[in-house]
Amino acid sequence: MDATRGSRSSTSTPPSAQRVVLGRVTGAHGVRGFVRVRISGDDPGNLLSLSSVMLARAERGPEDPSPRHHEIEEGGRGRPGEARIRLRGVSDRDAAEALRGAWVLAAPEALPKLSSGEHYWFELIGFEVATREGDLVGSVAEIWDIGPHDVLVVRDEAGRQRLIPTAGPAIHEIDDTHRRITIEALPGLLDD
Repeated sequence: MDATRGSRSSTSTPPSAQRVVLGRVTGAHGVRGFVRVRISGDDPGNLLSLSSVMLARAERGPEDPSPRHHEIEEGGRGRPGEARIRLRGVSDRDAAEALRGAWVLAAPEALPKLSSGEHYWFELIGFEVATREGDLVGSVAEIWDIGPHDVLVVRDEAGRQRLIPTAGPAIHEIDDTHRRITIEALPGLLDD
């Protein structure tokens, strides 16, 4: 079951948010105003499929109350984990470099639709997690990309944290309607 296929967005963006973190500007590329964006997920495809983004100022973070909207004029893949985009009104290296550190955001509804059974990371934040037997484990607080697969960081009311792999037999079902993830209580998975 691929719980988080697609470009995964910020691990801390709640599902009720009006924007999703797609990455962060790391600097300029070339002299024509392209910016390099370190992607928050595993694939720059979602960023490159958009016609516009919002940029939040570095010092205010992704929760910047007044991010600036920018149309994407051109884009392409960069180094692994990066994309390069040219924004309308950013026409030279100095203007692109001035955006270093800015958070690249998008409205959740602007992202490409995923196939049934696939989710973006931000969609799973806050989901309740329980065993097939009905024992409540906690709720998804974060999702970590640790390389070969993703890990749900599940916290209970006492603040205890459990790490649940999304690969293999641990995830039994993801119920979007009830915002609930059912897991197999594999040996050692829920031990303190």
